[in-house]
Order: sequence, then structure tokens, then C-alpha cells
Amino acid sequence: MSAEILNSIKENLMKGKANDVKNLCEQAIKQNIPVTEILNDGLISAMQVIGEKFKNNQVYVPEVLIAARAMNSGMAILKPYLKAADVKAKGVVSIGTVKGDLHDIGKNLVRMMLEGAGYEVVDLGVNVEPQRFIDSVKDKNVQVIAMSALLTTTMGSMKTTIDALKASGVKVKTIVGGAPLTESFAKEIGADGYAADAASAVDVVNKLLAA
Repeated sequence: MSAEILNSIKENLMKGKANDVKNLCEQAIKQNIPVTEILNDGLISAMQVIGEKFKNNQVYVPEVLIAARAMNSGMAILKPYLKAADVKAKGVVSIGTVKGDLHDIGKNLVRMMLEGAGYEVVDLGVNVEPQRFIDSVKDKNVQVIAMSALLTTTMGSMKTTIDALKASGVKVKTIVGGAPLTESFAKEIGADGYAADAASAVDVVNKLLAA
């Protein structure tokens, strides 16, 4: 039975059916399926499929957003049980669009992909000053900072932020992404990782934390 219901959660999440995902998660809990199984084999595995399809241009931004919304409705049901079972997130990532830049679609996609992969994400929003990134590391035990920029004019803010992080002495990994960025630019400014798209960001964060 449990495999059947977990599969239904996965299928409905991939179709973006938020209400069905919510109801199925409630059913799964009533059937005493361990909450970690519902999370990993239902919600997270569905988001992994969506992430792969997104990488391969088989689904696009709207489908990802709809799937993420369905995932959030399932998460809302699971959260109290995860807390009670003391299930920890895989890690804590703070994310923001750098100072001077107000674009947030890419950032939001990365946030959803990371949440879908089991991370706790602290979303700092747009136009984020270097100090706010530093504070997030101190206040929330953040292990990875993810920075986004969509304008060539704000790419410099990434270097300013990375320099400020180093100067402040906080221990944290950094990953950067956004339309105008390249792998070589990321290396040049001293970032620990670079992601070309939202789905790759999860792979890069996984690698940084494994290291």
C-alpha cells in the first residue's frame, strides 16, 4: 500500500495538483507511513524528476513553479511531523539577488529546487547588501550562500559580497548564478561554485556540502 500512495504523491506533484498532493500526504500520515519516506520518496523524488526535465528542456519555468507549489502544499502537512520526528534539513542555504539587482525569478526557482531537494532555505530577497548575507550565516547557521545577478552591471556586487564574507571571517561556501555569468567569472571572483541553471544549483550545493 505504502508504495502505491507514495507513487500517487509523486505523480500528482509532477502534474502540479496541489490539493491532491495535500490530501495524499494526509492519507499517508494516517496510514502511519514514516514521514521521512513521504518526504523522500514522494515529494523530493518528484522534484528531482522535474529538475532533470527542466535541465533537459522537457519542462519549462511555469511547470516548475506549479510543481513547487504542489510540493509546498505537501510540505505544509509534513512540517509538524518532521519537527516532531526531529528530521533535520540536509543543510541551510541563504539565497538572494545581489545589491543593485531586483530580479527574482531565477532566485525563486533556485530556492524551490533547493527546498525540493530537502534543504532549508533562507530567502533574503532582492537588492541584498553584503552585510545581510554575513548576518544570515551568523544568525541561521547558513552553510552555503547562493547569489544571483541578472545584470552585467550588478555582477561586481558578487565580488564585493565574496570579499566582505572573507573579510568577516565567517565560514561559508558560496555559489553564484544568473544569465550573464560564466564559470570563469565565478572562479575569478573567488566563488566556490557556479550553476548555469536552477536544477544544476542543487547538484553544486550537494557537492559543496559533501566536500
